[in-house]
Amino acid sequence: MTMASQTPADISPVGPAKGAAPRTNWKRIFGLREMGVYYALMLLIFVLTVITTYLGQDNYLSIQNLTNVIYQSSLVAIMAVAMTVILISGNFDLSVASVAAIAAAVLVGNADAMGFWPAVCLALVVAMAIGLLNGAIVEFVGINAFIVTLGTMTAVRGLVLIYTDGRSLSVKDPEIIATMKAFEGGKYDAFWLVVAGGLICLALGIGSFVKSRNAGKAVRPAAVGTTIGGAALLLLGYGSGGELVLRTPVVYMALFTALVWFVLTFTMIGRRLYAVGGNPEAARLSGINVLRYKLMAFVLCSGAAGFAGVLFASRLRSINPAGLTGAELTVIAAAILGGTSLFGGAGSVIKTLAGALLLYSLTNGFNILNLGANWQGLIEGIVVVVAAAIYTVGNNGRAKGR
Repeated sequence: MTMASQTPADISPVGPAKGAAPRTNWKRIFGLREMGVYYALMLLIFVLTVITTYLGQDNYLSIQNLTNVIYQSSLVAIMAVAMTVILISGNFDLSVASVAAIAAAVLVGNADAMGFWPAVCLALVVAMAIGLLNGAIVEFVGINAFIVTLGTMTAVRGLVLIYTDGRSLSVKDPEIIATMKAFEGGKYDAFWLVVAGGLICLALGIGSFVKSRNAGKAVRPAAVGTTIGGAALLLLGYGSGGELVLRTPVVYMALFTALVWFVLTFTMIGRRLYAVGGNPEAARLSGINVLRYKLMAFVLCSGAAGFAGVLFASRLRSINPAGLTGAELTVIAAAILGGTSLFGGAGSVIKTLAGALLLYSLTNGFNILNLGANWQGLIEGIVVVVAAAIYTVGNNGRAKGR
């Protein structure tokens, strides 16, 4: 692996002595910078479990409640995983919620006339076209991605209002409604899928650990995180008692996250994407087509947002012009909680998924404890700022160590 393709997680703060095998920095691996979002999620679940038990309410750790939290977070998690990819590439996208809304409006507005699947394809094409437009303006014109996507966020939201004429649209055809229900509202017994996923993650994590030790290399944080994730999946399967029913959006979210994680972790595409975000000029000099990877990230992000919009419309069988307003902030917050760098070159979709679960665990806990929406906004905002502060301090400390 060349220096241009290394991610910050692969670079040890202090180099080993000449001729000596590199030491694994366990303090860094289990520090707040690497594992903070997992610690926060476990602490939150523990606190909510204690409080609900003390108040005599239903057990917060019940499988029904946990799967409900995962279902509630699924749409935002899909967009947040794609947002992580675009942040790794060194760019930004504020338009994801607006893109999801226009995709939902296109689906609902055309489903009766075209049929469900043709309308889905049209919605996804529109979403990806917006992503390509964002990327083209950023890369060819040279305008900052924050400014470009802020503009397209507003413009696309205006398109939603124009397309819907400022009123709610709904699907009328009973057959289309039935197809939408099946597409979004299906339920699957996912016990064996979760167990298989847990075993695969454990095998990959332990295998990476053994390979690093045998090669005399430092253990990568990703290996530890993968092992912990596998153990968590097995624990979820064990706690379900053999019956684990998941809704369709959760299955979509899991498959999409697993695919993106695999590409980023084990393929040349992933290593090049990290290199593009970490140092574009060095990546260009090493022969990487920087423009292609940055455009690809924009299209993926908008495509994922469009798919989330399709699921949103299928869930409600209608679309309100104000639907998904403000969701882009939750998407970005999930990525930040997962430790994704806003400057490119570093990020983990698994930790982003944990960040999304953390946000929706907070919301779920607020609802159980009957806290008002004002308190929810305040506490969620504080959590995001504290997380960003922890990661910033951690990065500064590592820089001083070098």
